[in-house]
Amino acid sequence: MYETEYKRKFLVVIDETVECDRALTFAAYRVKRTGGTVVLMSIVEKPEFIGLGVEDVLRAEAVEEAERNLDARLARIRAIGEVKVESVVREGEGPEQIERVINEDRDIAILVLAASTGEGPGPLVMHFAGRAHVLPIPLTVVPGRMSDDEIIAIC
Repeated sequence: MYETEYKRKFLVVIDETVECDRALTFAAYRVKRTGGTVVLMSIVEKPEFIGLGVEDVLRAEAVEEAERNLDARLARIRAIGEVKVESVVREGEGPEQIERVINEDRDIAILVLAASTGEGPGPLVMHFAGRAHVLPIPLTVVPGRMSDDEIIAIC
């Protein structure tokens, strides 16, 4: 019988919010210390039908913006050090696409989100906290107001 190496992955949803960087920092430092891979996921919302050609232009612009955001996050991880990274871009509703990625990649072991720094924890945290009992993996919620030093100290 052959033993296969378990490749634990931390899934981080990437967007333009400040708190997204908190989740990324947590996952990257945790992987740096304990091994594994950070999976950066960017979600592009489907554009509403407006007219011929316009929808395609809006989709292309959204994908381009998602790729720029991923590039910025990859640069942040490179600054942290040697951390294995994968990225995935999906189109559709955020929670649905996140759950699909989790179900498709059995190596994803932890979903890492960060709470909002504003009012309430944020829509993704609210959604997944309410579904934590049916998720096949643990959910880690990083407080959005934590500093890098505070995050590094607990990783």
